Amino acid sequence: MSIQSETPVLDTLAAMTVDSVERCGLDEATLILTRIAALAAMDAPATSYLAHLGPAVEAGMTVERLQDVLVAVAPIVGTARVMSAAGHITQALGFAIAVADIEVESEA
Repeated sequence: MSIQSETPVLDTLAAMTVDSVERCGLDEATLILTRIAALAAMDAPATSYLAHLGPAVEAGMTVERLQDVLVAVAPIVGTARVMSAAGHITQALGFAIAVADIEVESEA
């Protein structure tokens, strides 16, 4: 049975994420750190990091902890992937700030 949606890909990704979180025994902070490390290893685009910003903030993630993750995985994934991840994280933060600014302006 197929459910019609205007965003089937996003809906599928959201469902996969919910299922993964429900089946995982990690605490929120460890889960986010693990996902950030996996994103760095996969050379994920900025949008993938953007999808994790909200949960990272909710888990109390700090810039220092994110940097620690990149330092920890650097010997495994390599310099190019870590530098790419840092750039993509910065880009995702820029997107999030721009969206927040637009929301604040529209409310004023």
